[in-house]
Amino acid sequence: MSTLILIPARMASTRLPGKPLADIAGMPMIAHVAARASEAKLGRVVVATDTEEVAVAVRARGFEALMTRADHASGSDRIFEALSALDPKRDVETIVNVQGDLPTIDPALIGAALRPFENESVDIATLGVEIEREEEKTNPNVVKIVGSPLSPHRLRALYFTRATAPYGDGPLYHHVGLYAYRRAALERFVSMKPSPLEQRERLEQLRALEAGMRIDAEIVRSVPLGVDTPQDLERAREILSRQQDQANGGQDQ
Repeated sequence: MSTLILIPARMASTRLPGKPLADIAGMPMIAHVAARASEAKLGRVVVATDTEEVAVAVRARGFEALMTRADHASGSDRIFEALSALDPKRDVETIVNVQGDLPTIDPALIGAALRPFENESVDIATLGVEIEREEEKTNPNVVKIVGSPLSPHRLRALYFTRATAPYGDGPLYHHVGLYAYRRAALERFVSMKPSPLEQRERLEQLRALEAGMRIDAEIVRSVPLGVDTPQDLERAREILSRQQDQANGGQDQ
């Protein structure tokens, strides 16, 4: 499949203003995300942004950036505008939406999001991780996948919720907000209005499920660090500085 990786980035974060340009180990966060996406070696990588500063910073690091409108309601709308501009001949079959606040993401996780497309009936693919910490099971900021197991490493998603679900004994799964779309699925998704459950749970992916679209989740081992707060940013700096030091130490030897 011809794959395009799109990274939506906007400056208007309420909890961490200007976070795409936050310095991490000498490089803006958005450039780290672009680098990780490039390392996945799945196809073309483009940052879709509404801010010229972000585009300049991305290009300065040798990556591709595209300016998009500032009035998009969601990252999905932004990546659809980018797709339409970048691929007018409709050669791209699969679009991967990598959030712009995942500077430490393992490139292998980006590739894992495509595995559910082995089944031709899957419209949208995503990732999940089994929850191990008890406090996360009741944390509304940890979105859970309620799904039917297809194999030890895959679920067919039936619902997404901020509540603790499903009830009873058995594993709970943390949803990782990284999505892969078949082109037709993305086109259909952005054409629909927000759905009732989407608005109630504040979870965009419920729009697809309410419309009868199929979402499968690949189960992976680790949740990538999402940078939403100053504390998250400091943790990302520690992780990437340590990796940089280890890489430099290996080169010195």
